Amino acid sequence: MFLNNLFPNLPTSTIELMIYIVAALGSVLITYAVFLEVERRQDLVFFVGASCLFVYALYIDNMVFMIASAGLGLASLVEFIEIYLGLHKHDRNELKRVKNLGKNKQQ
Repeated sequence: MFLNNLFPNLPTSTIELMIYIVAALGSVLITYAVFLEVERRQDLVFFVGASCLFVYALYIDNMVFMIASAGLGLASLVEFIEIYLGLHKHDRNELKRVKNLGKNKQQ
């Protein structure tokens, strides 16, 4: 009785339960990837998390969610491949520009 009140729509099959576990894993991975410092690792975790959410979006048949998760996954994969091949470059002064972004405005 308690679980029925807490979770009114419990999964009825093993497949459905696995889809919900994959969706929860995807949400946790995307949240975790935000806090990663190493960009290669961050891109891979974003890709895996977005792939998990894409599987869930397919299951619930939500086209907007599918496009959003596929876009995030594809962008993360492309950036990882760029880093892996040595095509991804950062400007040395980029961090300084970002830090001073709002300081140089004329009032």
